[in-house]
Amino acid sequence: MRNLVKTEERQKKVRVTMKVARLNVLNAMEQIVELSSGSDLSKDFFAEAKRYINFLCRKLSLSHMQAVLLSLFVDNCDDYRIELKQLASHIGCRTIRIIQYGKEIDDMVSRKLIRCRRDRDSVTYRVPLEVMDAFRRNEAYVPYEPKNITCDELFGVIEELFDQRNHDELSFNDLRDELERLFDNNSNLEFVKQLRRYCLADDCGISMDGVLFVCMANIFVNDDDDDICPHQFEDLFPSKGIARSVKSRLSRGEHTLQEQGLVEFANDDGFADRNAYKLTDKAKGEVLAELDIDLKKAISSKELILHGDIVSKRLFYNERERKQIDQLAALLTEERYAEVCRRLDEAGMRKGFACLFYGEPGTGKTETALQLARMTGRDIMQVNFAEMKSCWVGESEKNVKALFDRYRALVKERTIAPILLFNEADALIGKRQEGAERAVDKMENTIQNIILQEMETLNGILIATTNLTQNMDRAFERRFLYKIRFDKPCPEAKQSIWQTIIPDLAPAGAAALAKAYDFSGGQIENIARKHAVDSILFGYATADLERIKGYCDEELIVKEKRKIGF
Repeated sequence: MRNLVKTEERQKKVRVTMKVARLNVLNAMEQIVELSSGSDLSKDFFAEAKRYINFLCRKLSLSHMQAVLLSLFVDNCDDYRIELKQLASHIGCRTIRIIQYGKEIDDMVSRKLIRCRRDRDSVTYRVPLEVMDAFRRNEAYVPYEPKNITCDELFGVIEELFDQRNHDELSFNDLRDELERLFDNNSNLEFVKQLRRYCLADDCGISMDGVLFVCMANIFVNDDDDDICPHQFEDLFPSKGIARSVKSRLSRGEHTLQEQGLVEFANDDGFADRNAYKLTDKAKGEVLAELDIDLKKAISSKELILHGDIVSKRLFYNERERKQIDQLAALLTEERYAEVCRRLDEAGMRKGFACLFYGEPGTGKTETALQLARMTGRDIMQVNFAEMKSCWVGESEKNVKALFDRYRALVKERTIAPILLFNEADALIGKRQEGAERAVDKMENTIQNIILQEMETLNGILIATTNLTQNMDRAFERRFLYKIRFDKPCPEAKQSIWQTIIPDLAPAGAAALAKAYDFSGGQIENIARKHAVDSILFGYATADLERIKGYCDEELIVKEKRKIGF
């Protein structure tokens, strides 16, 4: 009797509601949800909800059970992880009852009315926003079929597909099917043509290697990420075994994409990282040609120093050094540099400028290069040559070639040519090994030969700094147009450095320190930093000459210990 009263009350409520609102997709679903509560999907329920179920079946091309289930999914549309037990709880039945309608649910997934997420331990669902938007307009949802779109638009769709794969809403095979359909509908695009040219996709579908390349291209284009790590694609594949195999081949440099010249090891300060990968300039220039990719993305932030980020710093030189540096600074101003390059070109001479800064440590070689860049508005592509040598024989040579390729691309793109700075290039300019037998010696000779050849055809500005020149190879000596020796500062320069770097030091004290200690500018700066730290820690108000002399003596002790090997 009580159930009969509840049913009559529910029917009355539904009749009142439907008088107020005209029947549409959402209020039909609302009535189905209301009537299905605790119904156990009985015959009485289907009889009561017949009008609304039939409306949805006609409007949305659904079966009767799909109309009911979709209404329940939509009622939970604010939940991105709808579980079948939620539907069962509402209906008042066991979850296994809902599982029996798996084919009905799978059909709605294939029609993209709902999305299925298959985690390792669970299966959940959600209703996409675009489906809800269609229902709000009282329309049937028709999946968007992108055809005759631009390459930029294509990568927008690709990003959505990989997002769905990353959230386990598409299996690997589903992703591959979606990509195949997308490429078939846009076969006129150069990107699609290039995939087929490299046999990554054809009329029979897209290969697993093709899916990986599209994944890497998606990361590069949409995430603006040129260093791609394995964790960004390892969940792409249908199994962990396949993922391990792909990562292993990539780390050995034996993957098809690497052999085709489309993917290479990422580069950090000239050192190949076998645990990170990037698209090659060839891939960006050919396969992604429609996107007009700026190859400067291949220059990492660690390699490139923008001239505007360089802090102005006053440097002190001996008279000979000052004249040479002033001359070089004048040459590197853009107007003078462009004029000199033009005249050299007309005379059939090499246009590149290679400069060598050599001398003892701490004499300002690197800082001078930085200040020249700042003053002349030139960015710096910095290379630490000591870190460039890869432990993998044959890889270092590729690193060096790739380095000069990136520099050439940068010179071509920039209005003002940047400076290629080889810092601490002692190993670079050393004499080549005659009759080299060991693989390491052969590798170093090959690297030096590559750099000599690149310097011969250099179109730009190269500055190398080194502490040693006694063992310089004569071939390098010929190729450096400007060679500037940095000596320790003369007493007058040292006094100016002391007064500039410790402003509250009396002139007489600065003069005494300059006379007593034969320090380089770097050593004086080191002492000034110790003075600044102790002033902060112990609250020293003024620069005490005796205390600073103590710092100087400590610097001498450190130097002496270095000499005897401790």
